[in-house]
Amino acid sequence: MRWALVKVCLAVTAMVVIAFAVPLGLVIKEMARDRAFSDAERQAATIGPTLSITTDRAELETAVLTTEPGGEGRMAVHVPASEESDSRPVEIGTRRATRKDVETVRTSGRASISEVTGGSALLQPTALGSGGIAVVEVFVPEGEESNGVATAWLMLAGVGIALIVGSVAVADRLGVRMVKPAQRLAGAAHDLGEGRLGTRVREEGPTELRSAAVAFNSMADQVVQLLANERELAADLSHRLRTPLTVLRLNAASLGEGPAAEQTRTAVEQLEHEVDTIIRTAREQRPQTQGLNSGPGAGCDASEVIRERMDFWSALAEDEGREVRLAGVDRTVRIPVARPELVAALDALLGNVFRHTPEGTAFAVDVHHSGEAVIVLVSDAGGGIADPKAALARGGSGGGGARASVGSTGLGLDIVRRVAESTGGDVRIGRSVLGGTEVRIWIWLDGRGPGQGGRRRRVGRQRRRLRSAVRS
Repeated sequence: MRWALVKVCLAVTAMVVIAFAVPLGLVIKEMARDRAFSDAERQAATIGPTLSITTDRAELETAVLTTEPGGEGRMAVHVPASEESDSRPVEIGTRRATRKDVETVRTSGRASISEVTGGSALLQPTALGSGGIAVVEVFVPEGEESNGVATAWLMLAGVGIALIVGSVAVADRLGVRMVKPAQRLAGAAHDLGEGRLGTRVREEGPTELRSAAVAFNSMADQVVQLLANERELAADLSHRLRTPLTVLRLNAASLGEGPAAEQTRTAVEQLEHEVDTIIRTAREQRPQTQGLNSGPGAGCDASEVIRERMDFWSALAEDEGREVRLAGVDRTVRIPVARPELVAALDALLGNVFRHTPEGTAFAVDVHHSGEAVIVLVSDAGGGIADPKAALARGGSGGGGARASVGSTGLGLDIVRRVAESTGGDVRIGRSVLGGTEVRIWIWLDGRGPGQGGRRRRVGRQRRRLRSAVRS
């Protein structure tokens, strides 16, 4: 494309230069010729006063020699014979034109130019005092007819070459400006096709290429986002399998001894290992996606979902001798979180209780509702978490500290955190009133979280009221 643009520019510029330079060169040549003959006419006119006074040879020779062409031997005077004075014809200087041309000019009374050897001869008729017509001949060499033409043509050629070279240079720069962004765009598309998802293109060059770069970058961002969503979905769905796997593991533990029981426990452990592998693979280098809700107006009744999940986990708690307490779910509490996301978050927290605390450990779920926010507290009477900050670190262990295990993928609290942050809330880990761990989920009902100024102060007061209610 670059060289094609250069060739086109070269051809167009060459055509323009030829179209202007050739006629201009011909005009310069004609101007030089006209200048030479105008000068010859002026020199011939200087003899006119002498011819109007006398036709004496000696005086005429003196007058001719005083002129520039006469001194160089380029002027001749042809005086015809006079019948009245019985004088003979007078020829002064070297005649180069033919006698016929001279007689034609004398008869017609109009100046003429005749082609002669080595140049041209200007024949100028001049009136004599006796009434006759003399002819003054001035020889103009070829060199004078083209005097300065070669220099002018060289200058025109130089200007034309400069224009062509300049246009080629400009075309080359324009080609580079157009081709380089296009090449980078093509290279980026190739890299993106090979799986290098971080490839982006600088938005530069002509307007069309900048628009193409913007569209490419937007497309690449969409591809990355779609892949991230797919990985996120795979990780979340895999993590949700942990809940039935926990039930299977607990049931397998109660089978006693025997080959069948051992095979069942081994199969459950292998299945847990495969699920953990899927989760870790899906979470590798995945960016966090935004917007867990399924669309505008998506949400669920938190009380209903919590009651449903507690019914499920209470059966397992009864088998392990765990005391369960549920409070604050006696009324409808609509939150801007999709039902599957809230289920996944609750199962992740309750699964951690069963996974990381010994059998017989009590746990509780409390829901506190205000006009602007909902707090869900999941508490247990276990050993607690030694490092809450590390447990909340994105990508860290889901249990962390005393509750960490080799099989933990770190996705449990990550799911809970994303649910809370999708509404502008957050997740906090502390010491529960039962003596173990307390995970507190703040969910803002307007889906935007606390604002600025007076709204922030109102939110602070609301949080203090909720904390007081929790302590009581």
